[in-house]
Amino acid sequence: MQPGMTPSVRAEMTSAHSEHTTPDLNQAVLIAIQERLGAKRYGLWFEGKVKLAITDDRLTVAVGSPFLLNWMQKQFRTELTSAAQSVLGPSAQANFTVDSALAITSATGSSQSSTGVPTRDKPAKSPRALAAEASTPAIQGSSASPTTTLPPNRSRRLADLNDFVTGPQTELALTAARQLGSGQPVPFNPLYICGPVGSGKTHLLEGICRQLKRTQPSANVLLITAESFANYFTQALRDHSLPSFRQRFRSVDVLIVDNVEFFESKRVFQEEFLHTFVELADHGRTIVLSGTRHPRVLTKLSDELVSRFQSGLVCRLETPDVATRLKIVQVKAGRMAGEFATEALEHIAQRFQGSVRELEGALNCLQTYYSMTKKKVTQSTARDVLADLERDCMRLIRLGDVERVVCNLFGVRPKDLQSESRVRTISQPRMLAMFLARKLTPSAYTEIGQHFGGRNHSTVMSAERKVQQWLEQNETIRVASQSWSIGEIVQMLEQQLMAG
Repeated sequence: MQPGMTPSVRAEMTSAHSEHTTPDLNQAVLIAIQERLGAKRYGLWFEGKVKLAITDDRLTVAVGSPFLLNWMQKQFRTELTSAAQSVLGPSAQANFTVDSALAITSATGSSQSSTGVPTRDKPAKSPRALAAEASTPAIQGSSASPTTTLPPNRSRRLADLNDFVTGPQTELALTAARQLGSGQPVPFNPLYICGPVGSGKTHLLEGICRQLKRTQPSANVLLITAESFANYFTQALRDHSLPSFRQRFRSVDVLIVDNVEFFESKRVFQEEFLHTFVELADHGRTIVLSGTRHPRVLTKLSDELVSRFQSGLVCRLETPDVATRLKIVQVKAGRMAGEFATEALEHIAQRFQGSVRELEGALNCLQTYYSMTKKKVTQSTARDVLADLERDCMRLIRLGDVERVVCNLFGVRPKDLQSESRVRTISQPRMLAMFLARKLTPSAYTEIGQHFGGRNHSTVMSAERKVQQWLEQNETIRVASQSWSIGEIVQMLEQQLMAG
């Protein structure tokens, strides 16, 4: 018997090798989790209290409440990732989600003490029972049956377009969103909104959905993430209910899909989504999409999907400038229970430049300080309270980070950038990498040259001057089969590096 393994789990391991089913895979993961946690911790936090869902190399663990989600992420993420990798392969990841049905089950089916620790009035479920329950993917906030393809009801209200603080970087996208939300015919389909993390993409998608429910209450509007689409498709494959799945997704009036870059490198999901897209577009149905990158640089999507994404209107959201950040902070502070000096809000807008979420986090810190002290938050107070948060938000960019984003964009390998090759498809990305390394990292010319193939400092200086010349002359560069201005490429790479 392996250490920490109960007889029931050992017996399940024996049976696991004789079957080839999804529950069997779940059992193997459960066994790996218990081996890492021990029987006591496993019984207290996992046995009969979670659901597992496995999609490709991703393990999703559903728990009964947001509190449990935060706790278990902090306590068990490392062990669960290790367990998933031992069963699903080295690229496996472990994620957590909330399934409200688990909370209901826990409240009605098990007795708990006042401290929340299960009592022994009723035995906990065995891993086999848990694995059987886990044969249905856990969808956040949903207790629907396995054949249901409706997305879950959200526990919070959808964002409103009227709450979106606009700036020069977002006016086009907001205008397009309002046109769609009005329910009137528009000359473009699809609408594709791209931008870095925290720039407002999901806000606009939710705002379109909410506005359509006001202006077109009878319209069938479906808002979903690309990952959820993939999960529902996987579920339909397992349940042999593909006709129902396709009828559900291809009969909507408006399909809104967030984070479409999830489809990259997933050929089966791409094909299914392409057929759904074509069916909707051919029948005049509206499609709204979002992604962190422009369709042309989603290099791991099929060419047909990329061309479809570009066939409508592509709107790019930029990281807000300081004036827009100040407007955002002022609007959000006005909705908080606190008293903030104008200088304190200006300090946030100037110091936190990464995303709107960073601004919200800084404001939450100051609002919590006000709740404790009941004192007006001044600029001096903001500087002191947010000092640690500023340090945490600093992004230290390394040479390896620059190499990674350049390789991902141009589809080359690190050893290509370090090689002696002078072909344009290699030399141009190499010069861009050297330029960004000099601009965004603390590395000296010599260090950069050594990283990119043992070159001397004069080579790096020459690359820096060359890229600067491209920028001044607004030169173009080829990415896949498309031509982009060098300014757009540099801006995109910088955004990816700053976002991490």
